[in-house]
Amino acid sequence: MIQDVVNLINHVQGAYVRCIDNGQLEAWPDFFEENCTYKITTADNYALGLEAGVIFANSRGMLCDRVASLREANIYERHVYRHFLGQPWILAEDAAEVSSETSFFVVRIMRGGATDVYATGRYLDVYRLNGGAPKIRERIVVCDSSRFDTLLALPL
Repeated sequence: MIQDVVNLINHVQGAYVRCIDNGQLEAWPDFFEENCTYKITTADNYALGLEAGVIFANSRGMLCDRVASLREANIYERHVYRHFLGQPWILAEDAAEVSSETSFFVVRIMRGGATDVYATGRYLDVYRLNGGAPKIRERIVVCDSSRFDTLLALPL
């Protein structure tokens, strides 16, 4: 039933953004399958079919490397995100996979307390249904704006 799938995806989405917002980045790659795609791009580039992303990873290992880099190598001003999600819209489903689109709104809170709208857009996802918790096979983060802050460090 479609409502059961919406509830399932909504639950996974909530856990995903909670993980990021609470700074539990080491757990973030666990939402993805081993062979996965994670890409952040702009609405214009997506509409034109341009493959390059501002951030691109094609395996869970690459996501783990990103987290390690954020923790150990990158230097950036400490900040946190707070995600607000729309209701997932199921685009397609079968016994093995669900494709969905979910709007997002992200604010960034800097160490000094300044709070700004950081990004808006939509997640275009393909979830693999493995009998347990769904895992993301593909997440394309399509940002509405074509301008990115140089502090794009944490995952969206």
